[in-house]
Amino acid sequence: MAEKVRARLGERAVVSNQADLAPWLTDWRGRWTGQAAALLQPASTEEVAEIVRLAEASGVALVPQGGNTSMVGGATPGEDGSALLLSMRRMNGIRAIGPEQAAIEAGVILADLHDAAEAIGRRFPLTLGARGSATVGGLASTNAGGTQVLRFGTMRQLVTGVEAVLSGGLVHDGLAGLKKDNRGYALDQLLVGAEGTLGIITAVAVRLVPAVIARGVAWVGLADPQAGLDLLRRLQQQTDRVEGFEILPQDSLDRVLRYIPGTRPPLAGQHAWHALIEATATSAGEEPPSELLQRLLEPALADGLVEDAAIAASEAQAEAFWRIRHSISEAEKKSGPAMQHDISVPVATMPRFMVEAAREVEARFPGTDASGFGHLGDGNIHFHVRAPAEAGADWIAGEGPAASRFVHDLVTAAGGSISAEHGIGQMKRGELERLGSPARLAAMRAIKAAMDPHGIFNPGKLIA
Repeated sequence: MAEKVRARLGERAVVSNQADLAPWLTDWRGRWTGQAAALLQPASTEEVAEIVRLAEASGVALVPQGGNTSMVGGATPGEDGSALLLSMRRMNGIRAIGPEQAAIEAGVILADLHDAAEAIGRRFPLTLGARGSATVGGLASTNAGGTQVLRFGTMRQLVTGVEAVLSGGLVHDGLAGLKKDNRGYALDQLLVGAEGTLGIITAVAVRLVPAVIARGVAWVGLADPQAGLDLLRRLQQQTDRVEGFEILPQDSLDRVLRYIPGTRPPLAGQHAWHALIEATATSAGEEPPSELLQRLLEPALADGLVEDAAIAASEAQAEAFWRIRHSISEAEKKSGPAMQHDISVPVATMPRFMVEAAREVEARFPGTDASGFGHLGDGNIHFHVRAPAEAGADWIAGEGPAASRFVHDLVTAAGGSISAEHGIGQMKRGELERLGSPARLAAMRAIKAAMDPHGIFNPGKLIA
């Protein structure tokens, strides 16, 4: 089929040299490596449609790929080499941009969207660690989250329309971004979070918001996660300008200080838990965000809800605070083998879950060390179970899966989700099959069969 694509779309549309393909055959975390005879590189929606028609006629599967930053193996082909990679990176144009929204092609890198919005005095309010390589199409396909979900929501809330190539090479054009549209099923939102299993997203329309002209960042010491949630609720009652509220235990901070050069403790003493808070201003008439945080945190200190607090005195110090938060995963990796879980529970129960789940895991798997950090305002916990001190790297393949199943059982019992923001991909497909409700699984299979009758869209991911 690759030769047919080359004949129809030109030499640049096909990469078949295995040395050039190699970087795209292994996932970002290095956990999965697949095989593919070629990587296809369409330059337009019409070329994607032609590739889909050829793939269905040839019975060849397509694995769509943006920046290859999936955390769950969602953009990695299978080991049998039967599928072809479909790279969206050549489709990197910004079709239109205005004060309210931008229409952008799937291959646009998130950082470039940030720059384009900033150039017109606006902002796209979703960011994450991989913003320099993650593409907008991939972010939509996985319903990405990030640190601003507290105020603006996930990608699903930020996408106002989708253009996608469906089975038969049919093009769904939903880029108008209509605020009211009752023509039946919401295809745009169905495609967001589908991980490329129902069609190929070629462009999205996204919401833009006012640009930030100033921010205030505070680091707060807490007795426990419940104090963090109580503080968040108090802040939200008094202002709508808090955009980030991250919570982490002392042991996560200790690992960063131990393994990440140049990091320093934000507070003089130790505290069982910590919160990183960011407030913003988008107009000159608003109270400066650092002053806002100081005014709101002083009563919390006085009544003991907060044990200690430091407000960044400069942008450099604010970045230093955030560097600690963004370095937790890197520090965890350097500290030894661990099973990492991207999970969510109802916000009201998150503080209790973080403490009790860690205790239950450590009791069930003696010698392990468990803790979580994450986005308190949206219930998202990055929950790590670290191997016993004497264990080697083989613990991951040995005891690791049982530990993950136990964590997922706890999450399900708490009414939560085994995937908060990273997706299912191939890593969690078995667990979704095991724990998903019969109604959800039946509906997902029916939708997949109806929208992908030839089974060519990203097989082996999300749903069997």
